[in-house]
Amino acid sequence: MEHLLHYVWKHKIFPLKTLQTTGGLPVEVIDPGLHNSNAGPDFFNAKLKINGTLWVGNVEIHSCSSDWFKHGHDRDKAYDSVILHVVEQPDCEVVRPNGETIPQLVLGCPEHVSEHYEELRRADIYPPCYSILGSLPKLTVHSWLTALQTERFQQKNEAIRQRLERCNNNWEDAFFITLSRNFGFGLNGDAFETWGTLLSFRAIDKHRNDLAQVEAFFFGQAGLLEDEAVDDYQTRLQAEFRYLQRKFELPAPMDLSLWRFLRIRPGNFPHVRLAQLAYLYHNGFSLFSRVMEAETLQAVREELVTRTSSYWEDHYLFGKVSPKKEKAVGHDSQNLLIINTVVPFLYAYGLHKADERLCERASRFLEELKAENNRVTRLWDGAGLSVQTAADSQALLQLQKEYCDKKKCLYCRFGYEYLRRK
Repeated sequence: MEHLLHYVWKHKIFPLKTLQTTGGLPVEVIDPGLHNSNAGPDFFNAKLKINGTLWVGNVEIHSCSSDWFKHGHDRDKAYDSVILHVVEQPDCEVVRPNGETIPQLVLGCPEHVSEHYEELRRADIYPPCYSILGSLPKLTVHSWLTALQTERFQQKNEAIRQRLERCNNNWEDAFFITLSRNFGFGLNGDAFETWGTLLSFRAIDKHRNDLAQVEAFFFGQAGLLEDEAVDDYQTRLQAEFRYLQRKFELPAPMDLSLWRFLRIRPGNFPHVRLAQLAYLYHNGFSLFSRVMEAETLQAVREELVTRTSSYWEDHYLFGKVSPKKEKAVGHDSQNLLIINTVVPFLYAYGLHKADERLCERASRFLEELKAENNRVTRLWDGAGLSVQTAADSQALLQLQKEYCDKKKCLYCRFGYEYLRRK
């Protein structure tokens, strides 16, 4: 398998014998080069000694020598700088576009590496490398989790950048839409983001002082005022929304079928979450700016405190009465909002402003928050990997999503430790 040959070359997992070209010349690999995942040779700027002479250039790797010609490299000037062709089966000589013969090195994948790779690919236990996790050095674990956390920051920064473009670079709007998405707490996340993109924020701002009118905007655009009214409060919101629709020429409400209600506790119903968001928007002028200025977790929590209007204290649907209770966002839910909204925006805004303090604050908040308790973190913890902080859990979610689920064990440092063991 060619990708395993790439792996063996990249990590210099060579047999304990003198390497030689097919012509019998000794080869010493000083630096295997930089792995290239785009067009062109597989490894750039490798440093080799061939028969005592230092060569600096590119390396191409194939299963068979004849693949060089099948892929048209003999006619491609981009391969003029190849100084070594690494193959598993040398079935012919290869030449540069100018006709010069290229030295070839025969290299096979060690048996233990290929066996361990198949074990990882076929494992039906998660994580597949569980057997070695408890014995990994703490430094190895820490460095990989730190790299994964940075990778997750960068990925979320890209999502925020795209959302900003859709919001005409208005940070307040993009922040509220992201916050709204995370008020869906997974199951209704997509629906809340769809809803957020339909809101006419400048129109809502003109009525921000009136909570009932904010609710009319929110519930109306969510498509939750389309049915026949079942009580006076819904009737009032419907009348308000019809007035606001005409006044601001609002877009059509979203499709009601996008909302999910099955297997959701009443306190997490879209109606309750929308009422909480309405209360937060009603009271939260310049919410994004205030959150960015908050230097402690406690200060951030104070900015995110919200509840509902009195109607929703004893309702979870229009006309459905429940025991009276102030429906505030719980501590654990607040943690998730900080992890998935505040922290990524601190990092993204820090990059935007070239303000390292904001990026550092994002990392510090993750270190101060306890780890998320979900299926992924429980599996890693059960396999022997300590999951203490939100920084750990975010790193492991990145590992699961981008590496484990995609079977990219060759790109994972835990996978490397598994593959190299004999």
